[in-house]
Amino acid sequence: MRSLYLRIYATVLAVLLLFSVVGGWIVHEQMERRASEVRQRVEHRFQQRSAAWAELIEESLPEGDTPRAEQSQAVLDWSQRLGIPLALDDAAGERMVTAGHSPDRPIRWMAFDLRDKRTLWLGLKPGRKPAMEAGDSAGAPHRPDGGPQGSPHGPPGLLPALIPGADSTVNLLVMLVALFVAVALGAWPAVRSLTRRLVDLNAGVQNFGRGDLSVRVPVRGRDEVAALAKSFNQAAQQVQDLVQAHRSLLANASHELRSPLARMKMALAMLPGASSTQQTQLSHEINTDIAELDALVEEVLLSSRIEAGAVPARPEALALDGLFDEVMARAGLAPTDVEIVPPLDGTHQVLADERLLLRAVRNLVENACRYGGSEVRLRIAQADQPGLLHIDVLDRGPGIAPELRERIFEAFYRLPGHAEHAGGVGLGLALVRQIAQRQNARVQCLARDDGPGSCFRLIWPMAA
Repeated sequence: MRSLYLRIYATVLAVLLLFSVVGGWIVHEQMERRASEVRQRVEHRFQQRSAAWAELIEESLPEGDTPRAEQSQAVLDWSQRLGIPLALDDAAGERMVTAGHSPDRPIRWMAFDLRDKRTLWLGLKPGRKPAMEAGDSAGAPHRPDGGPQGSPHGPPGLLPALIPGADSTVNLLVMLVALFVAVALGAWPAVRSLTRRLVDLNAGVQNFGRGDLSVRVPVRGRDEVAALAKSFNQAAQQVQDLVQAHRSLLANASHELRSPLARMKMALAMLPGASSTQQTQLSHEINTDIAELDALVEEVLLSSRIEAGAVPARPEALALDGLFDEVMARAGLAPTDVEIVPPLDGTHQVLADERLLLRAVRNLVENACRYGGSEVRLRIAQADQPGLLHIDVLDRGPGIAPELRERIFEAFYRLPGHAEHAGGVGLGLALVRQIAQRQNARVQCLARDDGPGSCFRLIWPMAA
């Protein structure tokens, strides 16, 4: 049985069947025990009452030497009054009269020896209680056949009678069968609904595995299966975004690699017939292209490693004083171009991985030096929101249009009018955003509030 819903359904039915069998056996045993107790109690009471009735009848019967017709009439009268079969034998053991009993009906007799050697027989009809045992008086109403008025009395049952006239065992079996059928019919739609969602999820996983990264499964309900479907959709979206990003990265990297390689190929082709001055210029261009290729490969690898989580972040508390001096010097800027406002004491530290933070600031500074004019400054200030610091890289470039301030952080995106020969491969700002996100920080591009230019702001968490 390979279908999950059939296995679940069969398990439910098997458990229900076992419960019905065990429960039915327990109830049946209880009923039998109660019936036995009732029979014993009735038997004891009947024996007591029979002895009392025998004494009463003996006192009122005519003497043994009276005519038989008179004795028979007295027995008939007592049988009708008590509602039980009676019989009387004479001293020789010969039957004189039988009252209240048909020969074709089974009966159990109890014998009582009278003082004058006669024998009085009291009979108990199976499944019936004597009229006096139920509290009837000697003058209680009787049926035409001589039995007590009313339905037969059996042992008290534990369950209601589903089939009128049937015994307790039959009613118990009918009730268990009805319970089994009701649960079987009610469990089917619930089990089928559960497994149908699993079938949909399985189909979605198979389609996703065949390469359809856009497939999503419907989320129905609020149970574990719905949570699993939601998790699959989230994972599928993340995988799709990651694959799309890698495809875009590969396509753009291939395009960016083609340009310096083409320039290097052309320069190498021109190199043999060029003059010494031209050869020097061509060698310089080749070295520039090699440096560009090296920078492109380095940034592509770093971006891929950060995206894949292969660059572990080790945040630590870093003091701000002198942290970026090497970065500024590498870009040809003086330490005086670093401004800390208002002056922060030694307790103001950022929580960051030093390598990644320095790489992010370096990319911002180099980008500002490349496109932002001659005036580039680094400003560190405490944010209005507690627990955060602003690390601003300011330039005096032409500025960036508001609608492009988010796009510049996309990989390989260049602003209109920025040609490839201006330097850069379009990955520097994308790396800054990746690093910031990995360090629970943010990066923004803003317009300067003191004139033309741009402000690239890192919003970084402070150390506690």
